Amino acid sequence: MELVYKANAAFNRHDIDAFLAFADPDLEFFPLIARLEGGGPYRGREGVRSWWESLLGVFPDFNTEIEEIREFGDVTVMRVRFRGHGAASGATMEQTQWQVAEWRQQKCVRYLLFANEAEALEAAGLSE
Repeated sequence: MELVYKANAAFNRHDIDAFLAFADPDLEFFPLIARLEGGGPYRGREGVRSWWESLLGVFPDFNTEIEEIREFGDVTVMRVRFRGHGAASGATMEQTQWQVAEWRQQKCVRYLLFANEAEALEAAGLSE
């Protein structure tokens, strides 16, 4: 869980290099919006960097708050609140999503985002 909090702190500082230091070079990153739009996951550090730049272009003050975290061996499941303001409109955005992170040798190899807890637990192989 310590790695998750450190990665989140780097994310909120908008320090992409510090954030990517927690990512495996072959990371699979699948944001909820990509899944909803029928797209595929971002792959590797450069894929995450591309997503990051797009996100901050729309929400330059985007930040996250971990509201709940559970650890299951090499998998963490989190409820996270996102906040930001639209670059063009200034409109406030606030949303809660569930995230699943899989870790190997202190690097994130898979990071998936979901609309609800049940989907996250199922993706983590923890559903009943």
